[in-house]
Amino acid sequence: MLSGPAGLLLTAAALAVGALALWQVFRPLSQGSKYYLIIFLAGVLPLVFLAYPADLRLPARLRFWRRGTSRVGATDSDRGTPALVSSGPTVTDWALVVLAVAACLYPVLPIRIGSGGGGYNAFLDRQGLLTPTDLVFGTILLLLLLEACRRATGWILPAVCLLFLGYGYYGGLLPQSWPVAHAGLDFSQLVDAFYNSDSGFYGTPLDVAASYIVLFTIYGAVLELSGAGRFFVELSAAAFRRSRTAAGRTAVASGFLLGTVSGSGAATTVSIGAVTWPLLRRAGYPPERAGGMLAAAGVGAILSPPTLGAAAFIIAEYLGVSYLQVLGWATVPTVLYYLGILLAVEIDARRSGVRPVVIDVGSPWRLLARFGYHFASLIAIIVFLAVGVSATRAVVFAIVLAVVLSYLDRAHRLTPGRLVTALVTGVRGVLAVTAVCAAAGIITATTTKTGLGPQAAALLIGGAQAATSDPTLVLVLTALLAAVALSLLGLAVPVTASFVIGWVIVGPALLDLGVTAPAAAMFVFYFAVLSEVSPPTALAAVAAAAVTGGRLVPTMWQTLRYALPAYLTPIAFVITPAGLGLLGIGGVQRIAFAAGVTALSVAVLAVAAGGWLPGVGPAGAPERVLGALAGVTLLWLEPVPVTVGAALAVVAAAGVFIRRGAAGRSSSDPVEEKL
Repeated sequence: MLSGPAGLLLTAAALAVGALALWQVFRPLSQGSKYYLIIFLAGVLPLVFLAYPADLRLPARLRFWRRGTSRVGATDSDRGTPALVSSGPTVTDWALVVLAVAACLYPVLPIRIGSGGGGYNAFLDRQGLLTPTDLVFGTILLLLLLEACRRATGWILPAVCLLFLGYGYYGGLLPQSWPVAHAGLDFSQLVDAFYNSDSGFYGTPLDVAASYIVLFTIYGAVLELSGAGRFFVELSAAAFRRSRTAAGRTAVASGFLLGTVSGSGAATTVSIGAVTWPLLRRAGYPPERAGGMLAAAGVGAILSPPTLGAAAFIIAEYLGVSYLQVLGWATVPTVLYYLGILLAVEIDARRSGVRPVVIDVGSPWRLLARFGYHFASLIAIIVFLAVGVSATRAVVFAIVLAVVLSYLDRAHRLTPGRLVTALVTGVRGVLAVTAVCAAAGIITATTTKTGLGPQAAALLIGGAQAATSDPTLVLVLTALLAAVALSLLGLAVPVTASFVIGWVIVGPALLDLGVTAPAAAMFVFYFAVLSEVSPPTALAAVAAAAVTGGRLVPTMWQTLRYALPAYLTPIAFVITPAGLGLLGIGGVQRIAFAAGVTALSVAVLAVAAGGWLPGVGPAGAPERVLGALAGVTLLWLEPVPVTVGAALAVVAAAGVFIRRGAAGRSSSDPVEEKL
């Protein structure tokens, strides 16, 4: 935590931003939403330079004061990693704070500054005709956002933004015969698009961060301080305390329950790992395998209703649908994701000889009776959304309900002081994602101005058409190419930025091939999320390895194995109309068919990846290959492929029965462990 003047300023500013976000829900600023975004960014961006260090070696004389090595209270809610701070803010940091305040507030200052200024309306009137003063402040804000992203997420996202900026400026020099060539934009046009348009810094991504994400991070902080996190973990442990695979099931269930309020993969991984890793270790899980399980379960937080991740709110805004609809689209895939992990846990327990663990946490019914009220606010969000209340108001009502219910537990009552702490913690959790969302305006504005989206889509489809002329195969190849592109993109940038870039590049290609907008959006969303478990930069796996002490690369591969079915399920969204059933679209019959067949596919793929058929015994290489083919074939949700896939699954299972005598036994001696 920051201390001294910097800590006080950070706390005061975060408190003001949180109060403004809550006020805006019921009493929107009369000047409009863009005016609010300007004020919000002016309150958040300066805090990034206080909360995240520059990581540059500066002479000691340039520092106002020094602190011992500690971790700042803010966490990146998009990436989920705390920022390491080794000393207090420097002169440079304070200078950037002042510049950030000036550049952000310049559009609304009611005073003349050189040839510009003059207030908000005057600034809007100069759209397309920015003055030199406008260009100076716009350029300053551009550079500040790039530096804020570098501090919060690393070098890759700023480099990607600069690549788009360079494309916008130099694209006119490309041979005009190239599909991606354009007429070219001068620097003033680019700054105008970033600074004074609805697709730039103050576009949809920042609107989502300022209107939705900040409220949900405040809600998550309120629930955590009210004891909900501890209750979710204890309930998970109590539910499986007599099970042979109690330790693994507890980790997975904890990840799901905590994920309903977290929305951050790596943060959830650390939270559940701190409690469940001792159980996993006593049960006999190697650090790498336990880390893979924790990381896969933690990443489910970004997929789990009712909070999902930041990109889910962007989906609602881009498609013009209610957030409740996005929650509906995510429900079946989330269940299938955790089904795959639970099956992998069961397989590992039998294949590796995991020991049973007796967890002494009491009766789950007693826990539910005493602390089950923590579910009330989660249910309330769904109910409010269902009756037509906006997502922003629904989460504010849920916050109020959680605060009131916290007084049922003397140890976790949200007194005014603790409520202020929750508000500040929630705002701190949104610092990095706000910087990412504002910087994403560079990408969206450049894409809009240059027409890059349709051009890139044409290239992607053209690559598939070069291999085949069959429309169905073109769609399949395009989906596969898009999946690879999104996976590679997600290795370098946070989930939110990965979705924004993927939507403007890959989304048009899928839409052009007849894929519905919900299926295309959820396809891009899921592959953006899965970057958190994709080697070689799997952030959730890095967090898990830090908790378990396991080797990093093996932990990444174990994480990939646990999450493997999730990589293939999104393909089913787009390659057949029946795949829409996985998103809850198309009636009960389609939904049941799609969910049932895909569940079978997930189960077969889990057996193929784990090499063990529960209740039977080990699977050899031939059975695993047949199982993998069966699982992939079943994802083509049409009668003939489903029949073929089911037949292959039966043959694979028969092969396992034949070799069942090779199955080993695991120890049955219980190990006492208290949570």
